Amino acid sequence: MNIFYKQSRFQIINQKNKTMKKILFIAIAGLSLTQLQAQDINDALRYAQDNLSGTARFRAMGGAFGALGGDLSALNVNPAGSTVFANNQVGISLTNFNTRNDSNYFGNNTTDKDNKFSLNQAGAAFVFENRNSDWSKFAIAVNYDVTKNLSSNIFSAGTNPNNSISNYFLSYANGVPLSTANGSDYYYGDMYYNEQQAYLAYESYLINPVSNTANNTQYTSAIPTTGNYYQENSVRTAGYTGKVSFNFATQYKNKLSLGINLNSHYLDYRQNSSFYESNSYINPATDNTNYSVKRLRFNNDLYTYGRGFSFNLGAIYKPVKEVRLGLAYESPTWFKLNDELNQNISAVSGNAGGELNPDSVNPNLTVIFQPYSLQTPGKWNGSFAYIFGKKGLLSIDYTLKDYSNTKYKPAGDFSSTNYQMANVLTKTNEIRIGGEYKIKQLSLRGGYRYEQSPYKNGYTIGDLHAYSGGFGFNFGSTKLDLAYTYSKRAYNQQLFSQGLTDSAKINSLNNNVTLTLLFEL
Repeated sequence: MNIFYKQSRFQIINQKNKTMKKILFIAIAGLSLTQLQAQDINDALRYAQDNLSGTARFRAMGGAFGALGGDLSALNVNPAGSTVFANNQVGISLTNFNTRNDSNYFGNNTTDKDNKFSLNQAGAAFVFENRNSDWSKFAIAVNYDVTKNLSSNIFSAGTNPNNSISNYFLSYANGVPLSTANGSDYYYGDMYYNEQQAYLAYESYLINPVSNTANNTQYTSAIPTTGNYYQENSVRTAGYTGKVSFNFATQYKNKLSLGINLNSHYLDYRQNSSFYESNSYINPATDNTNYSVKRLRFNNDLYTYGRGFSFNLGAIYKPVKEVRLGLAYESPTWFKLNDELNQNISAVSGNAGGELNPDSVNPNLTVIFQPYSLQTPGKWNGSFAYIFGKKGLLSIDYTLKDYSNTKYKPAGDFSSTNYQMANVLTKTNEIRIGGEYKIKQLSLRGGYRYEQSPYKNGYTIGDLHAYSGGFGFNFGSTKLDLAYTYSKRAYNQQLFSQGLTDSAKINSLNNNVTLTLLFEL
């Protein structure tokens, strides 16, 4: 391990010698941190919320398949639906995900986009009949779905009249001894999260200690407090959550179907965020001698990965030939997750006489957090479908999900975050409506989906509205389906979790096209 010694600040507050040699402790990459927490409510909701995904038929009809079944992605809603298959089936789907995020930050509008293709679904179902038993049919299936596409680009920019990034660093640094903030007692990477943020700010001269004693715990900002801070925040994400479902279902007297899924979940997420702030204000009365930070860039690269488990139980009942009723339960998903974080910062200071060279803290260290668990909420689904002979159908699904049951574990390490989620999140109602009309070999489809905000205030994240349509063509043993879905949701994105908590209002628009190829065997 290469270790460089950083000299102590030897001048009084706000009279820093910017030419002094600044050398950093650099720790070995991969050093494990204990109890270093950056996980918050936004991270939990990112993995607790699902997108509408799956086959083209499923997406075109708004995902309203709880009572219908007969579709590989419908098994995610109600596992009893595999008994509806008339024949063995193999399917694969390709989707174009197009996301546009319009941002408004203090009256300034910006737009950023992301576009990608993904093999988002693949599966097979096998049906077996036994006409000599009341349990006349059973089915087994396996299906893979990308449950949520996590790729997105957001760029926000505007002039903040009151709040600087220094408030973020001060919120962590106040209470941290100077001997820790300046690296005397700790290496970068040995620190807890608060201490680490204090170290980054101190080494880049964003904050100054009130006293140059080792036990000092209070700091002031080296950024002018006059307001009008120009700020940019760029967040680029990539990744997905995926699920492999192993399904078994059986049918009793052609009336009642029962099914179960055992689900293996996969999560891979990368977030690259870059924050920029500048303030050209100079006070001639003081800044001839006292240096102030004029601009800075703060970068955070986060990588989250892990696996999880859940199960589904479901039933479909046909009281008469035309009507189907469905009831299903999806358990919480129990994730085991890992986070890796890399941070660096660069700041430029100056006075009335000009600017100095940047003060950069770039230890090239990937900090590995202790593994932690996330429990997402379970949900109930009730559904109704009416079959119009061989001409078409209408289907309605209702889903109840309580986001306040979202939890991080170990509970003792995340008590404050869990308490916050239990109090600000709420139950949501989701409605899905889908229809299909057949003209010989051609099927025309349409759907609508509405989901309430998971927040009690309905402001942090708004309600979701989605519209969909598509068609399918039956070639006999081969089927080709195409779907288009459009969804929109507004939310407020805080720049940071504390200190600088001003929000950019984001309108997120998704336009997706899915193509599915099915083979009946």
